Amino acid sequence: MGRKVHPTGFRLGITKEHKSRWFATGHEYVNQLGEDREIRAMIHRDAPRAGISFIEIERQPNQVHVIINTAKPGIIIGRKGANVNVLRVNLQELTNKKVKIDVREIDKPETDAQLVSENVAEQLERRISWKRAMKQAAGRAMRTGAEGVMIQVAGRLGGSEMGRVDTIRDGQVPRHTLRAEIDYGTAEANTTYGVIGVKTWVYHGEVLPGEEYHARYAEMALNE
Repeated sequence: MGRKVHPTGFRLGITKEHKSRWFATGHEYVNQLGEDREIRAMIHRDAPRAGISFIEIERQPNQVHVIINTAKPGIIIGRKGANVNVLRVNLQELTNKKVKIDVREIDKPETDAQLVSENVAEQLERRISWKRAMKQAAGRAMRTGAEGVMIQVAGRLGGSEMGRVDTIRDGQVPRHTLRAEIDYGTAEANTTYGVIGVKTWVYHGEVLPGEEYHARYAEMALNE
């Protein structure tokens, strides 16, 4: 069962942190957890082609801070901030709280596992060969600076009668090493033969426990 562990959950509290950062108990926890899911669903629904990798949510009393990490910040913000203002109003109606939105640009989308998975899934939906799509995505990630990448697709590949799994690997991807900086993402391709799942692991090198937190908070302090 070792390979069934989620790469991010495996490293939480060691080299990874939660994407929702707040504390609550009892029914309040349940309500806020459901609210987080609705917030993420609304953002993905309103900006489906914005290249969103992940969404962070922080909470203060009567305020929700939403941080959108995207490869295309211009789509989220819109002309003169029109899109982000509409999104803020919609989220405030959803949560009944004041909403603050920050948009962060992803410098290297070619090495972001979630964006790589969505790119491969999009090509599969356009009937491009899965081997070609996987090979090109892995090559781009390695050229952009990744130390290793692994892409796995599963389903009725090429319209075959039975579903199967195909994997491509380039470089090293130490999935069992806790100090390894592994980025993980998934996507689904809705083809005429059925759904094809895409999983991507991207290895960015080793970090010592705590280094990621120190670097993140130092960067936030500089930005403020």
